[in-house]
Amino acid sequence: MDHRRGLITAWALFFLPGLTDTFNIDDKKPKIIQGSKDAFFGYRVQQHLVGGKKWLVVGAPFDNNGAQRTGDIYRCSLNNDTSTDCSKLGIGRVTLSNVSERKDNMRLGMSLVTNPKDNSFVACSPLWSHECGSSYYTTGMCSRVNANFRFSRIVAPALQKCPTFMDIVIVLDGSNSIYPWEEVQGFLISILQKFYIAPGQIQVGVLQYGEKVVHEFFLKDFRSVNEVVEAAKRIEQRGGEETRTALGIEKACTEAFQHGGRKGAKKVMIVITDGESHDSPDLKRVIERCERDNITRYAVAVLGYYNRRKINPEAFLNEIKFIASDPDDKHFFNVTDEAALKDIVDALGERIFNLEGGTNKNETSFGLEMSQAGFSLHVVEDGILLGAVGAYDWNGAVLKETSSGKVIPRRESYLKEFPDELKNHGAYLGYTVTSVVTPQRVRLYVAGAPRFNHTGKVIIFSMQGMDNNLIIHQSLVGDQIGSYFGSEIGSVDVDGDGVTDVLLVGAPMFFSDGRERGRVSVYVLREREVSVWTTILHYGCHRAGMLNLRSSSCCKTTTLSML
Repeated sequence: MDHRRGLITAWALFFLPGLTDTFNIDDKKPKIIQGSKDAFFGYRVQQHLVGGKKWLVVGAPFDNNGAQRTGDIYRCSLNNDTSTDCSKLGIGRVTLSNVSERKDNMRLGMSLVTNPKDNSFVACSPLWSHECGSSYYTTGMCSRVNANFRFSRIVAPALQKCPTFMDIVIVLDGSNSIYPWEEVQGFLISILQKFYIAPGQIQVGVLQYGEKVVHEFFLKDFRSVNEVVEAAKRIEQRGGEETRTALGIEKACTEAFQHGGRKGAKKVMIVITDGESHDSPDLKRVIERCERDNITRYAVAVLGYYNRRKINPEAFLNEIKFIASDPDDKHFFNVTDEAALKDIVDALGERIFNLEGGTNKNETSFGLEMSQAGFSLHVVEDGILLGAVGAYDWNGAVLKETSSGKVIPRRESYLKEFPDELKNHGAYLGYTVTSVVTPQRVRLYVAGAPRFNHTGKVIIFSMQGMDNNLIIHQSLVGDQIGSYFGSEIGSVDVDGDGVTDVLLVGAPMFFSDGRERGRVSVYVLREREVSVWTTILHYGCHRAGMLNLRSSSCCKTTTLSML
């Protein structure tokens, strides 16, 4: 295939029984499959056989879907000897609900793997991003497609809830003593403009109370800042001779959070009032209900009515402090009058975002936020192995998606082979992934980290169950700076007995004889009588562009244990 020209050259393809799932190549009868060079058509190619029909599944990571360069997948029929029919599957249009997506340049088709068990395949978009607060997190996303080329489901093990995943209900005093209403409405609009209102982030509901309670709009009604602000501009003061604050809070707790409230979202209530409640005996019961429902409450005392009439506000302030969550210095505000509400907008917004689980602007260490899961792919018996080169400060990681759930090894699992003092090097673990089967019929996983300590490293490891426990059994280290050792790895079962015979590790930038020639290291797995199992690794030589696995004239032998 030629990425620069955007085409694939296909030859007559024949299976070789007893070897791997590779093809024999007959260069006498090539078939040219033309695609867009701008789309990088042919960046990844996989065979696909369904019902006796032969197909190629082709990745085009720069392909357009509408105005966005999402990338996409093509299917190309090989059933006709004289022509090839390719059609786009439109997987780039798949949308993940309840998330603020950033799909442009997400590189769908940059990684692609088929599952021979059910003829399905998985295509990944490692640069797929979603919005969290003012940041975009590039967690990566993959799509499962069944044997009939129909989208099945999304695979996104690195995706986590945003720190701004909050349901906020504003409880607004609209009784007659509030004056002027325009100042209160201006405060409402200003605080709404501070919130990151979007799917997967903040949603807001507003209710107004005096003698009665009116739901101005519910949490589920609007999905953007502009929509919510326009709705707030239409809110008029309802009035009322009494200030029934306990009733307003109770309705927020029992009704507002039930209309569109999301499971797992942080519940936040903001109460703004200018006077003691006429139903204060009910406050203790109502606040206890809020506590049981884990609702964090911010309370704002507006002292305009008291100051205008020179009334002592002590009892009022004590009541508002009782309404606010503890401690008061983080959840209680008071302002001299309605016009002064604008002065607390920034402080209130900052405190809400600094909630546990909120946005921490001083955070410098990344976990999975920039992981680019799906940068590499490998099908295993119980799911999919995904390389995540950007995880853990670009040290990288390997994740697994199974039918039972996702497996995300703890950061500590990697520290022995990828110590913290080297994390700034950006090892890129997960640049490529595969697996090997030992002579004892145990499957172990293999992942490359081509930038580790500038020379590259490959680890051989296992994942124990669903408890996120990763155990590294052995590592292979490159010996030349900048060679990108481990950027390509492949396991080969030469004799078809289900046991891996050869592990190939590429170092494409290896420098020798005065220029960058590249090198492939060949590791032969052999059984020995050790307590569990061990391997002898033969270092294979790359001479004149050919590999001779039977030759040992230029090989050195090292014995390593995997216990």
